[in-house]
This record gives sequence, structure tokens and C-alpha cells, in this order.
Amino acid sequence: MKSLSADHYRELLLSERPLIDLRAPVEFAKGAFPNSVNLPLMNDQERAAVGTCYKREGQMAAIELGHKLVQGKVKVQRQQAWKAFLDSHPDAILYCFRGGLRSELSQQWIAEVGHERPFIEGGYKGMRTFLMEQTDSITATTPMWIIGGMTGCGKTDFLKLRQDMVDLEGLANHRGSSFGRQVTEQPSQIDFENALAVQLMRHQQAENRHLVLEDESRLIGRVSLPLEMHERMQSAPLVLLEVSQQDRIERILRDYVINIAADFMARDGEEQGFLNFREHLLSAMDRIRKRLGDERHRELRATMEQGFDDQQHGNMDAHRHWIDALLSQYYDPMYRHQLEKRRERVAFSGDHQAVHQWLDQQAK
Repeated sequence: MKSLSADHYRELLLSERPLIDLRAPVEFAKGAFPNSVNLPLMNDQERAAVGTCYKREGQMAAIELGHKLVQGKVKVQRQQAWKAFLDSHPDAILYCFRGGLRSELSQQWIAEVGHERPFIEGGYKGMRTFLMEQTDSITATTPMWIIGGMTGCGKTDFLKLRQDMVDLEGLANHRGSSFGRQVTEQPSQIDFENALAVQLMRHQQAENRHLVLEDESRLIGRVSLPLEMHERMQSAPLVLLEVSQQDRIERILRDYVINIAADFMARDGEEQGFLNFREHLLSAMDRIRKRLGDERHRELRATMEQGFDDQQHGNMDAHRHWIDALLSQYYDPMYRHQLEKRRERVAFSGDHQAVHQWLDQQAK
């Protein structure tokens, strides 16, 4: 089979089939599909030269230049990279930007080293359009429940126990607040949107009656939810988690202090990792300085710094103190103010167990 038509897009994306992205690294970095590996026909410089030639002299001259740039040892290197991947992933599928010349030429060269693999018609552009259409249609037709609650109430923990949810913060690799940055980088906007669309397709494939999502601003760190999807979330019913102040403090301590410190130290080594973790939390506190006011910011920052000293001796009380104060003086008043404007949307509230039971009843 030389190529796969648009009729295969859904199957390819849901089957987690390995994909070989033939585009240049600069194109791949802007966004690709889940399960893709970048094994380009041309590098960034070669692609730029061919593109310039195409604009000035037309397609035939550009094709001729491409063959001149990618020949001899360069061609062999590209072929060996494809062969090495296909030897261990023999079911992989090829794609370039539009499913045109780059796919056809790469397919020929791959055949020369012993692998016959199809490419995707329409390429990246076609599948990207398909995914955006899926996000719009699924979120337009699937009833939503939006899980809200005060900071630290465990919305993410709650969602991870459900089959009918899509984890937006997990896909964004960010906890959705000033303190929400992770040790690893967030995906590009396009990678986030593509992964989100695939997860929504999986949710649909599982025939869930409702889509359960965490209450989010449109921006989750530096990636943003699709506008139409976010607007629908803003009109969907709210379901609120209610937990004690002490439970919230302990959960924030675990997620934002203990676990993040461990992640930094695992990545950077114990000493440097702790220093980087320290800077990570102090920077988060500094980002909300204007909203806290100088005096309150100064007090909470000093308590946080004491917390770092005590943490190295196994004492977390100072960390608990600034977390408690930040919740009571900053996050909780802001949450209550926002909730008053959305009170009519609240469909149910309760502890984790009660909300799970209520949602399960709605799905029957």
C-alpha cells in the first residue's frame, strides 16, 4: 500500500502506531503528533535553501536542488536512520507536511534499504485539520461536568480515579497556577492541542456519557485551551469538591514542596537540585507579589525561606505555615469572589467520595 487516505486518520491516531515525521527539525519542534519521531528527509538548512529556490525558480529547480543537497553520504545517513527505526518499529507510517514529494521520495529511499512503508495522504496538514475538527465536534456534543473547588482540594487526584475524564493539566504539564510549573518543560501549543484531541477521541471511543474536566482558566501555564472548548466549559455545570483546610495544606505540601523537591534533586543532584527547587518556589511567590502587596509578600517569602532551612532537617512546619497563610489570605478570598459570580452553575458539592457517587449516578 503506497499511501493511507484520510479515512485512516482516526485509526492511526487511536492505535498509537509509530509515525515517522519527515519534516525538518524546525517544523517538528513547532508541533507534531503523539508517537512521532523526527527522522527528516532534509535538515533545516537544506529545507530553507530548497524553499528559497522554489519561490525564485519553481518546483523543478527546487526538486533538482534537493537531490543535489541530499545525495551520497548524506542520503546514506538518512536511509540508515530510517532503517534503524523501522527495524525495531516495522509498522511505522510516514508523513511530511502535505503528503507530497517529501513523502514519495522518502518512501522510495526507504524501499532501497528493505522497508516498504505507506505515507499519510494530506500529511501533517491533513491530520492536524482533522484533529482540530474532532476537538470542536466532541466538546460541542458531549455533556460536560466541570470539577471545581478551593486550591488544594485535590481536583487532580480526584480526576485520576475516573474513566470519564480528560486531564488537561497533565496534558499541559502544568498545575494551572503561579506555583504550577513542573521540572520538565511544557509542550508546544500545537503538541498540546494535538494530544488533547487524541484524548478526547479516546474518551468518545470509550462511549462515556459525560466529559469530566477540571475547572481551568483558558491559559494553563503558557499553553491555552481551544477558545470554543473553553467557552463551553464556562457554561457547563460545576461540581465542587469540599475538603478540610488541613487536608488542603497537606496535599499542597506533598505536591508542591516534597514531590517537586524530589523531582529537582533526581534531575540535578541533591545539592544543586535543592537550590533549583528553592529558586523555583521563591520565583513563584515573587510572581504574585503585586497581588499580595509588598508587606504580605515579604512576610510569606521570609516564612518560605525559613521553610527551606527547616526542610533540610526534616521539619515542614514553616512550609505548612506559609501554605496556610497563602490559602487563607490570597487564594480562598479570590475563589469565593469568583464562585459568587457562578453560583447558579453549581449542580452538586461534597467530599471526594460523595462527588464520585453523584457523578456515577449521572452516568447511568
